[in-house]
Amino acid sequence: MRKILFLLAALFIGSASAQTYPSKPIRIIVPFTPGSATDVMARIVGERLSTAWGQPVLVENKPGAGGTIGIRDTARADADGYTMAVVSSGHAVNHVLYKDLGYDTLKDLSTVAMLGSLPSVLIVPPTLPVNSVKELIAMLKAKPGQYNYATAGVGSGAHVSTEKFNVAAGVKAVHVPLKGTPPILTETMAGRVEYAMVPAVSGMGPVRDGKVKPLAVTTSKRVAALPNVPTLGEAGLPEGESTFWLALLAPAKTPREVIAKADAFIRREYDELGKVMRAAGLTPQ
Repeated sequence: MRKILFLLAALFIGSASAQTYPSKPIRIIVPFTPGSATDVMARIVGERLSTAWGQPVLVENKPGAGGTIGIRDTARADADGYTMAVVSSGHAVNHVLYKDLGYDTLKDLSTVAMLGSLPSVLIVPPTLPVNSVKELIAMLKAKPGQYNYATAGVGSGAHVSTEKFNVAAGVKAVHVPLKGTPPILTETMAGRVEYAMVPAVSGMGPVRDGKVKPLAVTTSKRVAALPNVPTLGEAGLPEGESTFWLALLAPAKTPREVIAKADAFIRREYDELGKVMRAAGLTPQ
């Protein structure tokens, strides 16, 4: 009887928690720099959640170590539904790349919702004398290991997608790991790195302004925000295509009712969120 009463009490408390949640500001941790794709996605979702739930949603950037610093802080936060994080698919491989994450990828975090997928664009400096993927590959093959490419850190989505391109193209270059997409763009615009893969959401502004040259997008279909940029398949390298996902996570012991409420909201807002995401160069889930 006591066990039954306990289960009923827990069910009631959980239901009440979901009904009153949220009653204070929510924090969304972004494990990369401002202006990164995860940052843009967090702000899109955060704005919609804040409007619907009547509570501030604060986006906090904690970049570094391929996103593991911000994810670690999320995993260690109070599991009350007031701390979440937006991560990309690099999160799924960090446990292989880093000896001690400070958290268990499977045990310490719960998925709240899948948010969408992220097309990338292959860019080069405006002064680099190449105008196609074929020309870039020829340049890299002519001097193996003498050119640089930048990513948002070891194991980041940018790193994974660029390495896939390198393998497919049969080229070797020097990896320059940085803290996020904005420094990648800065280094590429300045010509200090010869090429990079950046999220379309972050790269389309510099592309439109002529600050970088786009050679291809990494998806099998052209990106609506960059309609004149061919795909890698169209450029003759379909095996180099890649995309990665974005997800909303919370600490593992966050009440299921709270996670279900957030997931239900995102599913309900799918059409409206999708419009904003497509305009920003993202692809809804």
